[in-house]
Amino acid sequence: QNFLGNKKSPHYKQIVPKMISDFQKLKCNMNLKLYFLDSHFDKFPHNLGDFSEEQGERFHQDMKIMETRYQGRWDVNMMADFCWTLERESAESRKRKRTSLHRSFENKRTRYSSRQETD
Repeated sequence: QNFLGNKKSPHYKQIVPKMISDFQKLKCNMNLKLYFLDSHFDKFPHNLGDFSEEQGERFHQDMKIMETRYQGRWDVNMMADFCWTLERESAESRKRKRTSLHRSFENKRTRYSSRQETD
């Protein structure tokens, strides 16, 4: 309880691995979200409360897409695909838009007409 919320349990580092091992003992299929939590546990910031509800909802939507895409086959390829998807999305948001190398018709017409006036 509250192991990843605004007020984390002081024992959250023991809670998650125990929960994962208990699921494995029960031979439960791990939910993709739990698998991601287990494999990337050290990457979570100290205060997850800094993230908005929108970001949390986005994570759940992304996981749902991955679950439907891979239809229950949880493997290394699926996790790699998910991580590369996140990397591509973040790289695209960092790219700057380039200015067009081609001028619009209006710019050409204005430039040509101003040249005629000087002749």
